[in-house]
Amino acid sequence: MSHNEQYIKPFEIFLRLERSLSDNSNEAYLRDVRRLLEFIELYYPEVKLEETNIDLLRQFIVTLNEIGLAARSQARIVSGIKTFYRFLMLEKVIETNPAQLLEGPKIGRHLPEILSPEEIKLIIDSIDLSNPLGYRNKTIIEVLYGCGLRVSELTGLLKSQIYFSEGYLRIIGKGRKERLVPIGGLALKTLKTYIQDYHHHIDIQKGYEDFIFLNRLGKPLTRVMIFHLVKKSVENAQIKKNVSPHTFRHSFATHLVEGGADLRAVQEMLGHESILTTEIYAHLNTGYLSETIHRFHPRS
Repeated sequence: MSHNEQYIKPFEIFLRLERSLSDNSNEAYLRDVRRLLEFIELYYPEVKLEETNIDLLRQFIVTLNEIGLAARSQARIVSGIKTFYRFLMLEKVIETNPAQLLEGPKIGRHLPEILSPEEIKLIIDSIDLSNPLGYRNKTIIEVLYGCGLRVSELTGLLKSQIYFSEGYLRIIGKGRKERLVPIGGLALKTLKTYIQDYHHHIDIQKGYEDFIFLNRLGKPLTRVMIFHLVKKSVENAQIKKNVSPHTFRHSFATHLVEGGADLRAVQEMLGHESILTTEIYAHLNTGYLSETIHRFHPRS
């Protein structure tokens, strides 16, 4: 147990005895504090809780914002961190409270919408599979949400980048940087069915044989086409939120972190380079990322 982790158990007892919160709220607060300790261990390994300051805590919130965590989730995490530091003050572990001035995001202002797993299921279930391109559209949404891809990564996805037996996609992201992203559950099953049963029915134009997502003319889909089909699917599901393809990426990150996945794994799968530093941690092994998807993704 690290120096900082010694405060988790006493904090849990404090929550149970001193706060009139539900078990779910207690568990959420404990998860949030563990996430902060994880962040400190990753980026500031020499810093003890007694030495943390407002700048470090703000940087933690910036990192949550970077990976696209829902505004309400961020606000709850801020609440949990504030409670934790009040506990440290009561226990006389710290003399001044660095979390006192910590602020969460302004709910609903310039922050992305997040879809619930139930809303995502509604969108997918509303797609008309009798339409020749219906199964393609279903696969697009399953992959966007199942892997947290950027739109450009989806439109450029090639059959040669899929490793079905291993359960990974080789993604070429910003700056032509490659990363391996695990794909499992319904996304993998749907993608496999689409390629095996539907893809060869398309009259593919010469030079585009390796592209997965094609339009009626056999050419790769554009970003605009993806935006359009997402909007149409959301309308058909009668969901009133302002949804774009990027919403599935934010929802992917939020659902994984809320489920208990650690920040490093989610950052790695999103292809993020932290604004703190690009080389502060070694890439996590792919087995760990795959386990994260299988344990924490709602559609796995």
